Amino acid sequence: MDEKRTREEFAQCWLKAEPSISAYVFAAVAGFHDAEDVVQRIAEELARRFDEYDSERPFVGWALWIAKSRVIDFYRKQGRNQLVFSNDLLQRLSETIVEQAATRNRRREALETCLDGLPEKSRRLLNMRYVDDLSAADIAKSVGSTSGSVRVLLTRARSALADCVQRRLVTEGA
Repeated sequence: MDEKRTREEFAQCWLKAEPSISAYVFAAVAGFHDAEDVVQRIAEELARRFDEYDSERPFVGWALWIAKSRVIDFYRKQGRNQLVFSNDLLQRLSETIVEQAATRNRRREALETCLDGLPEKSRRLLNMRYVDDLSAADIAKSVGSTSGSVRVLLTRARSALADCVQRRLVTEGA
């Protein structure tokens, strides 16, 4: 397999697995910045060792196996004799994350589809609120409205999204 194709395949695998890996690491490592550093080191190691990955098995399982080792290494380097969590608990956490990864991916796909189906105004308001992290008052100033009206529109957009996602998941599950 050529190098460019390998990089693309790794990137696709990592994008799907990253939320699960991050959830695992952030649950196991107390400090936010420490957890970010550990996730970054895991991503680097996975990229470096991608040729060892058996594509017949779930990528997230392989990645969590490496993540568990990096979390243990993190605590060893910190000079702590005991982990905050036991090895058994870390193992059970990684197994649970692997089991839930498929459900999260289906939810994410449903959310993306439902977002695409929203009216442009609703998408723009949601972007301003959650991507740009603006308050209702700031959004209202930006769009020439009142903060109360913006809050109502955001509530309606979130409700529409939640209903759409739920319908899609039920339809897919049937």
